[in-house]
Amino acid sequence: MTCPFCGHREDKVVDSRESKEGDLIRRRRQCLACERRFTTYERSDEIPYMVIKKDGRREKFDRQKVLGGLLRACEKRPIPMARLAAIVDEVETSLSETADREISTTEVGEMLMTRLKGLDKIAYVRFASVYRDFQDVDAFVDALKGLKRS
Repeated sequence: MTCPFCGHREDKVVDSRESKEGDLIRRRRQCLACERRFTTYERSDEIPYMVIKKDGRREKFDRQKVLGGLLRACEKRPIPMARLAAIVDEVETSLSETADREISTTEVGEMLMTRLKGLDKIAYVRFASVYRDFQDVDAFVDALKGLKRS
């Protein structure tokens, strides 16, 4: 692994733990050059899930991209990173339980918004404003009214 701090390519594994579900291994590593520690995660390699974009393009499901979108929506909100990772885990589990290896970004977005709505209303509105691509203030206000009613 390349050290995220100094870029050195040699390290030693200090600790390894399996996740509760058994689908992931967490490894604590220590760089042999700068001696700083960092964490890596390992998953088994399998047939990738493809997401179908709104314009019809297909691309591989990218966990980091989904997590990045959630992080932007939850910026400066009191939401623990572990909870966001758990949301992405839940969505990934839902994907793995379907027989189909393709899913639309609309379905993924709806799964994420459902979970965000129960977690933090502000983060939900932020995510929805980007995901639903509001073109004017009226669409945004309608979304807020719907949220207030529920």
